[in-house]
Amino acid sequence: MLAVSVLVVALVSQTAARYTADWTSLDARPLPPWYDEAKVGIFVHWGVFSVPGFGSEWFWWHWQGQQPPDQKCVSYMSKNYPPGFSYPEFAPQFQAQFFNPEDWADIFKASGAKYVVLTAKHHEGFTNWESPNSWNWNSVDTGPHRDLVGDLGEAVRNRSLHYGLYNSLYEWFHPLYLIDKKNGFKTQEFVMHKLLPELYNMVVRYRPELIWSDGDWEAPDTYWNSTQFLAWLYNDSPVKDTIVTNDRWGNGCACKHGGYYNCEDKYTPGQLPKHKWEKCTSVDTFSWGYRRNMKMSELMNLSTIIEDLVHTVALGGNYLLNVGPTPDGMIPAVFEERLRGVGAWLEINGEAIYASAPWRVQYENTTVPVWYTSKGTSVYAIMTTKPPKLTLQLLGPKTSVLTKVTLLGNPHPLPWSPVHPNAGLTVLLPELPYSPGQAWTLKLDGIK
Repeated sequence: MLAVSVLVVALVSQTAARYTADWTSLDARPLPPWYDEAKVGIFVHWGVFSVPGFGSEWFWWHWQGQQPPDQKCVSYMSKNYPPGFSYPEFAPQFQAQFFNPEDWADIFKASGAKYVVLTAKHHEGFTNWESPNSWNWNSVDTGPHRDLVGDLGEAVRNRSLHYGLYNSLYEWFHPLYLIDKKNGFKTQEFVMHKLLPELYNMVVRYRPELIWSDGDWEAPDTYWNSTQFLAWLYNDSPVKDTIVTNDRWGNGCACKHGGYYNCEDKYTPGQLPKHKWEKCTSVDTFSWGYRRNMKMSELMNLSTIIEDLVHTVALGGNYLLNVGPTPDGMIPAVFEERLRGVGAWLEINGEAIYASAPWRVQYENTTVPVWYTSKGTSVYAIMTTKPPKLTLQLLGPKTSVLTKVTLLGNPHPLPWSPVHPNAGLTVLLPELPYSPGQAWTLKLDGIK
């Protein structure tokens, strides 16, 4: 009876535990388990920047923000648009007339991804939903005249995928932000009258399971009121039990505070990090948003994506792969081909990826590059290059009489022999079948 009482008290205290608005408390919150189990996500950069489709999603800043302006952007505008044409005039051309959220969600599901993150608002300030704090600069008042965030969210969730939203804290040219910036961020007009009301509204309305924060680096977290917002998010919001956040909540927060760590775009650690992390990268190596003049040579090929994904997961990370749709709402066919290729590879090899954990050895290169993952009592050795011969030597595993080796996609056990007594093995491989990503996985049971 005493044990039951103690258990009840423990459960009540656990339920009643509240996070305070400081990093010590907030950083101690456990990450909801769905995120680490998911491993693979799709990032979608879509907005008014998709209309010029030139340079990158930073086009407006490169054209009219930075000093001196990027002459390529200046020249692009002078050659293709009338004098005096302003960036907001691109918004009516962001029509999304071919946008079918069901088609997008089918592609994302086929990619093998378990979560999707859409730009709700990028640095240009345009919201892909009817934000009451962004009058006439949102996708319902102008351009598509529809709720892009809501429409995609419904389709994604109908396919049992988790839905997250990207939100930029700062806005390049918002008058209130520029006032605060001029005041050395000692005033918070933008935060109190634009950013926070919009964030609260977005969370309550769409109930995202992930908030991918960005645009934080010009000011400290105290300006953004990040800890107060996160305390509400974790304690009282409608998504308090499932919400996952990243680490971009103010200058100096990256790789230090928040939920999982992004650290920087396309972050690749050299060794196993102690904290959960995510690598975000883009199929288009030059841009996150759509580019009208992208070339095949500037895109990640499928084998490079698979190798990058495997490397990331072996080091305990999640892999968030970005595509930039067109302004009329199409995912370019070459991006779709890449995503479906990833899905075809995961259909065979996903056992080694989803809900996996890093092994005691993450990598070796005895015969060919091999990355290790583990799940339960099984260890997976993922070859990211085809071996020159039909033998593969692995020095990391410690074998036993119970050791069994199979190739994922082939149920028959493979012959093996020890390299040293109880350490290392040489596996006799079958003729390796075609692999969408030129990577193959051995499943090792009965090893240490």
